Formats: sequence, C-alpha cells, structure tokens
Amino acid sequence: MMTEKDTGTENIITDEMANPSLSKSGGDPGITPLSPSHIQQSDTDQVQSGPSFVVVVAIDFGTTSSGYAYAFTKEPECIHTMRRWEGGDPGVSNQKTPTTILLTPDRKFHSFGYAARDFYHDLDPSESKHWLYLEKFKMKLHTTANLSIDTEIHAANGKRVKALDIFAYALAFFKEQALKELSDQTGSEFDNSNVRWVITVPAIWKMPAKQFMREAAYKSALVSRENPEQLIIALEPEAASIYCRKLRLHQMVDLGTQTTQNGFSPNDNVGSGMTQVSPGDRYVVMDCGGGTVDLTVHQIRLPEGHLKELYKASGGPYGSIGVDYEFEKLLCKIFGQDFIDQFKIKRPAAWVDLMIAFESRKRAAAPERTNPLNINLPFSFIDYYKKFRGHSVDHALRKSNVDFVKWSSQGMLRMSPDAMNTLFKPTIDHIIQHLTELFEKPEVSDIKFLFLVGGFAESSLLQQAVQNMLQGRSRIIIPHDVGLTILKGAVLFGLDPSVIKVRRSPLTYGVGVLNRFVEGKHPPEKLLIKDGTRWCTDVFDTFIAADQSVALGEMVKRSYTPAKPSQQVIVIHVYCSEKESAGFISEPGVRKCGTLRLDVSGTESSAPRREIQTLMQFGDTEIRAMAIDVSTGRTVKASIDFLSH
Repeated sequence: MMTEKDTGTENIITDEMANPSLSKSGGDPGITPLSPSHIQQSDTDQVQSGPSFVVVVAIDFGTTSSGYAYAFTKEPECIHTMRRWEGGDPGVSNQKTPTTILLTPDRKFHSFGYAARDFYHDLDPSESKHWLYLEKFKMKLHTTANLSIDTEIHAANGKRVKALDIFAYALAFFKEQALKELSDQTGSEFDNSNVRWVITVPAIWKMPAKQFMREAAYKSALVSRENPEQLIIALEPEAASIYCRKLRLHQMVDLGTQTTQNGFSPNDNVGSGMTQVSPGDRYVVMDCGGGTVDLTVHQIRLPEGHLKELYKASGGPYGSIGVDYEFEKLLCKIFGQDFIDQFKIKRPAAWVDLMIAFESRKRAAAPERTNPLNINLPFSFIDYYKKFRGHSVDHALRKSNVDFVKWSSQGMLRMSPDAMNTLFKPTIDHIIQHLTELFEKPEVSDIKFLFLVGGFAESSLLQQAVQNMLQGRSRIIIPHDVGLTILKGAVLFGLDPSVIKVRRSPLTYGVGVLNRFVEGKHPPEKLLIKDGTRWCTDVFDTFIAADQSVALGEMVKRSYTPAKPSQQVIVIHVYCSEKESAGFISEPGVRKCGTLRLDVSGTESSAPRREIQTLMQFGDTEIRAMAIDVSTGRTVKASIDFLSH
C-alpha cells in the first residue's frame, strides 16, 4: 500500500496542467490530500454488472498469425475455435490464419489471411506493385516510441498507410467472420450487442499500445465508444495462465519425462503421479509468439483458486520473426543488401513467397537434425538477380564466404542444420538471458512449473535451450494445442474477468504537485514564492509504484479543484517512470505519458470551493478513471489518455 500523505502538508498541482491556457500564476488547482489513498471496492462493483452477454468471442491478433474462439455463457466449458480457413501452408497446420492484409490500389479493404496472400501472389508483378500488402505489422505498436492515432506503417510496396486503419480493417474482418459463424450456429442472424469481445495483447505492451487496440476496435465498430465494457483487453500470458492451470494430464507434455517429437510426445503418459497445478503453486508462463516473448509469474490462491501476479510482466521483442530477420541478413550477406532491398520493392509478391518457403523449413529445424534443409528460391528471384548483377545465383553462393549454404542443382538454397540453428541463436539467446534474469529475482523463487505457450514454443530448439537453462529446477510443461492456448484462455477470461485478483504495476505513475517548501529537504532551485507562500514545485505525487501489488477494483483517490469557477475542463498531466520511486517529475527517467481530463462543464454550483474527487483504477489490464463532483454528488466525465496527439 502507498504511504499516507502527511495530512498537514498541502499539495497543489503544478504547471499548466490544470488548464493549459492559463498563465502559471493562475492555473494551479489545489489538490486536497485525502486519506486513505487507496480504497478497496467489493468485487460486485466491477465489470460484471452491466449487460449480460450471450457469448464471449476472443480475438488473438498475433504478429504472424491470428484467430478467434468463442463460448456461450450458458456452456462456459465448451470453447469453440473458429472454423478451418481456406488455404493453408505445407508444414504449417493450425487453426489460425496468417496476419496479412491486402488493400486494393485505392486503399479499400480486399482480403485477410490466406486469401490475401494467395490473391496477392497471383497478381501480375505490373499490377501487384500498386496493391498494398501488409504483414507483421503488429510489432509497430511495440516499437513505436510515441505511438499516436496517426502512426503509419509500410506496405510491401513501400507505400505508407495509417496503422489505425489497418488494425480496424483486421478487427472488422474478424467481427464479420465470427458473427457469420455464430449466425450459422444459432440458425438466425446473431446480433453484435450479444457479444462480449476480448482482444489479446502482449503483457509487456505499454498503455498507449493497449489504448490503440481499443481505438481500432471503436473504429471497426466491433464495439461503440458508448459501451466500452463490451470490449475487454486481455493480456496474452495471463490468458495462457488461466488456461494452463486447468490442464489435465492428457492435455500436456512434460518435457522432463519423455522425448518430445516436434513438441508432441510419442506416447501420452506424463511422468508418474504428475498432477495439475494445485493451490499455493507458483508458476511461470512463457508466451513465445511471433513478435514478442512475454513472461508472467502467478500463484494460485485459495479458496476460489484466483490468480495472483507475483512479479511484474517482463519480456521483449524476441519472437520468432527474429529468426526471419536473421535469414534476411544471411540473404543480404550472400546476394548484397542493395539487391535484397531492391527485390523486396520490385517483386514484393515473390519476396513473400520466399519467406513462406523459409517458414516451413524453419519449422523443420531441430537440435538433432543431420540432413540439410532446402529452400525454394522463386524463379523471379533467380531471374531478377541475373539482371541486377549480371551473374547467376550459384555464382553468388560460390563467391560468398557463407560456408553452410550451398546451391542445389534443383534450384534451391541448401542449408546445413548448423546454418539454420545459427539463425535461431540470437533470438533464443535473448529469451534465455531474460529467463535467467527473471529466475534470479527473489519474488521468483520455488517455481514449480514453467508453461511454454505460443506458436514459437513448438520449436524444439527453443524447448531444448529452456531445458538446458533450468536444469530441472522447474517442470517444463507444453500444452498440446500450444498455438491456441492464449485464444482459449482469453475466452475463459472474458467469461470471468475477476479471476486475476492481484496484478503488479509495470510502471510508477503519478502527477506533479506543489508542496510547502521545507528548508534543507527541498532543493533551492525548486522554490516558488507565490502570494508570500513558499512552494516546492515539480513534486512527484505517486499514484502507484512499479511492481507494487494492486488488487482488482482497488482505487487511488485524489481530489482536484478547478482554478476558476468558470473553468470547463481540468487537464492534468500524468507522469510515469520505470523506477520504483521518484521525487520530482523533472528527474531523469520520468516522462509525461498521458493526460487525465475532467470535464466539469455543467456542474457549476454555489459551493465556494468545488472539489472533484478522482478515482483511478490500476488493478485491471487497462487504467481507468472516474470522477465525482463532491458538492453535487454528480458524476464528472473523466478520461485518461495515453496516446500522444
């Protein structure tokens, strides 16, 4: 819990936060320190009140592949994964579809997934350069430092499009597919208002990226701004965790007790007497996806078996696309960066084909493999290279100093298993380093199980590396339907969002305030004298600290007063830091990350000093704010915004 403020000091909010148009001297609304600073709400006040939904549909919008699953609230045990998609790749079998989108030359949505890929592939090169094909675009939300509604992403032909439009098109596609399937299931047209939607995002995503997903959902008409509670943002490893703790013996593989082949065991008898996760157990879920690897540490609490997070979510951009980048680097080394850059722009569909060919060989990589892996080079690659360089592809391979890659007479790149394993190494090294650091944390002791989930968890190279690192300290468990774990868990989460009772805040959040200046305690450069009173400026008033435990429904409470009776809107800047404590908003590492907006128009009252009580909720997957005008008891419209405008 946060330490109580000394009620004798006065806190006043500083700088132009209150109302950007006011001068510094006029724009300081007072903050009344209130105690207690946290209040616990009973569970009944939460999200569950509100419309009752007939079905929960979860969308797993992945970096490389996507899909949806659903369950009717009357039969919560029965989770349906979406129908099989048309198309599909050799050597890649699951129920998800590639996260690829095709727009027509005039930027209208054309198709998604296999359909988008196949159509794009069949276009004549003279035409295909005008079409906009996008893939692996989800990572943009993780890597963009100042993400905004206007952030742009590049299509395969080099043209730029608004990221928000692309995400909205994808969500609209899933909405249409799912409602069509539900209508067929129930025999009549299924109404979107009966659906609670869940969208999964990596736990390590910052607030702007989560908010961006919500904005895309509003734009796609998945849900409306008027009913925000119809959409829940779920965290991928949390969803996996909810699913994993329910696993029965026959639904998983224990890596320690048998040889696994390609992630699946030849015989299904798991180690002697192994039972599922039991109360009090502490476990780590490692979600290894296309773009990110996300780790979360949970403990099951009695009596109801709720989950408690023991350490803040961690991870990084160490997903399987890292292996694709290494392959691309290898091609640049052999054929030259200038050629590869040119080829990608001039023959974008052929480049996509080449990466699909690589994908199926990537999945065939294994620690004990001895025979080489052959990758088909598209004809237009061979042809274009000859035009570009004036000599053949096999000449380039002979000339390059890459030993493990040869040219086979059938027109294929022949890679030795070592060459393939080398492409995995940087990504797997990152993951192992992160896992090692996590297991050294005091909060992460006596971990009974490590669940490996996500599409990349199927890689036997990754499985072996994790086994070597853990040396038997925890049991490594892989669910059978490892690629669908998150999807199924997200449905369970949508059915009961209160299952995760305690989370850890990933960052320290707060606002800047004025405190009474204390000689010797406060730095002299922070002194501000106003109407004869000595104030210390830029003091960081902490709402919540990084890695602090927050219970679901727990509120941080502050009061703000408009600077002038006529003021319509109070705007307060929210600051955040990775550090657990901050004294001043001007410290290194503290950055402005959002704005809290209180719309006080229409709440004028005769009270001499209006007090707007603000409640902020940090225990959920998104940060929410609500506010009340104390004198009238009326609700004040409060919103907290993390997307830079």
